[in-house]
Amino acid sequence: MDQSPVPWVSVSDEVAWHNEAEAEWVAAQSLWTRSWRRAAMLAIPLVYLVFVFISVGQNSRGAAAVAGYVLLSAFAVCWLLTPFMLKPLSSGWRFWAWFALLVALMAAEIPFARAAGFVICVYLTILAVARLGARSAPLVAVMAVAALWIPVAVGSWHVTLAKSFADVTPVAIPVVAIVTAVTIQVIHANQALAETRAELARLAAENERIRIARDLHDLLGHSLTTITVKAGLARKLGPTDPTGAVAQITEVEDLCRRVLADVRAAVSGYREVTLASELARGRELLRASGIAADLPAATEVADPAHQELFGWAVREGLTNVIRHSRARSVTVRVSASSVEIIDDGQGTAADPGNGLNGLRERAAAAGGGVDAGPAQPTGWRLRVWVPAEGAPPAVGGTAPEARGTVRAPGKSLLPAPQGR
Repeated sequence: MDQSPVPWVSVSDEVAWHNEAEAEWVAAQSLWTRSWRRAAMLAIPLVYLVFVFISVGQNSRGAAAVAGYVLLSAFAVCWLLTPFMLKPLSSGWRFWAWFALLVALMAAEIPFARAAGFVICVYLTILAVARLGARSAPLVAVMAVAALWIPVAVGSWHVTLAKSFADVTPVAIPVVAIVTAVTIQVIHANQALAETRAELARLAAENERIRIARDLHDLLGHSLTTITVKAGLARKLGPTDPTGAVAQITEVEDLCRRVLADVRAAVSGYREVTLASELARGRELLRASGIAADLPAATEVADPAHQELFGWAVREGLTNVIRHSRARSVTVRVSASSVEIIDDGQGTAADPGNGLNGLRERAAAAGGGVDAGPAQPTGWRLRVWVPAEGAPPAVGGTAPEARGTVRAPGKSLLPAPQGR
């Protein structure tokens, strides 16, 4: 076939790999872009340096004023270069060297701007809190005390304690530290939330792949078994009963069409499995295989919330009967909280396959479980159950294994396998 019968849309298994140089370039561009964004954010607080600029004009003249303006400009440039000089993973000595440079520029600026020069401590506070977090508390306290007492201690500045406090800078330093810390915590929380959402999206995609794989296994395993049985029957009927062989091949064609529709529905997530439909398909499959079937005529006794789970159980159980058991008869019993499939074939202990594992996952999702093991005296028993209070007795089932067995209300006709 030139084209797949199942339309896959926007699916590609091609992965474009970058060589090492391209990967380094992409990473560098990303870091550079983030650095420019940080620089743009750091440019906003620079408006408060206008107070230092005005103070230099008021307290310095001539060359002293020029020196004050140059130092202030140098600090502003260094402040904007901070994101480029201090990358997120830069070493501690690099941070402290850069921080010492900014402190030196502030110390050089204070003689020209006097008390207003301590406004620069606000910028140093932002940098310290952003890098050190709670460890910056002693440093913030030292800067706040210095901004309060040094202007008072320098007599030539004629600043009283009340005036120094009224300049707001000593109060602004701890306030800015708190705001910066809270802002950083919010940023980290948002990053963690984004990472969690990405992880949930990845898990959702992974669960969807598992669901599709499980559904396709269940769908194709059952249907291909049916097709194999009917094709073999058609081959046997061919020489003696051509009409019967054609009828079997026609049924195979119809089944293939249904399988194709089921696969499409499973991929798109809209396939619905019901207990009634699986019992009907099972009856047809068992009839074609020559196995006597004792199936319940009604399914209303089962809880509607668990009809799909029980349908999957019937599908898996009957498929395994056809494939492995060599049984002559099979019985299906349904109750409000369980479904049982019992055959009289060759029941032997074996490792569970993908179908049984998938059935266990479905049952666990409903809060129930799966019991599978040899039946007495011969055969195999598969029981899928969910918790239920006051469930009525199971209905259906007249297989030889069931006859002569005393049934307790709400209990299976056969003893539960060991381990449960």
